[in-house]
Amino acid sequence: MADSYLGEIRLFVGTYAPEGWELCNGQVLPVANNEALYSLLGATYGGDGRTTFALPDYRGRVPIHMGTSSTGSKFSLKDKGGMETVQLTQAQLPAHTHLAAAQQSAGDEASPTGHFWAASTVKQYFEGTTAPNAAMNQAALSTEGGNQAHNNMMPSMALTYIICTRGTYPMRQY
Repeated sequence: MADSYLGEIRLFVGTYAPEGWELCNGQVLPVANNEALYSLLGATYGGDGRTTFALPDYRGRVPIHMGTSSTGSKFSLKDKGGMETVQLTQAQLPAHTHLAAAQQSAGDEASPTGHFWAASTVKQYFEGTTAPNAAMNQAALSTEGGNQAHNNMMPSMALTYIICTRGTYPMRQY
């Protein structure tokens, strides 16, 4: 790949890295064989920083530009964020109700197991606009949901990130 800068990262459609490039999968390289690349990366992505250093690992990651976003979030070089799956908390659920099902006919069973609430000859309901002043037992309504995390990944297509290990050393512009 002509005109490549050392440390440049590109997307590639192959399952391998072309000559002069390495996969961005976090592998550790010896400093002695890659001094120029090490001078750019240092131990930012891993390694002991003396004899070894690591390449960035983009497996399962989407790159973002470092700095401060328009919403004020700060991202430093090598910061990772996000999660592939997320479990919602009760506070994150939209406001909703669970309706209790009942039968208007008189009850014909003594046990509540497997049955509905039913009408009674005893007047036990309140009609009016006054707010309730007592809560029923929470076990009267079943809990819904499987308490499992949901997929949090945006639509994507897998490609290979590669980093240039043999190219022109990038000079600063200032």
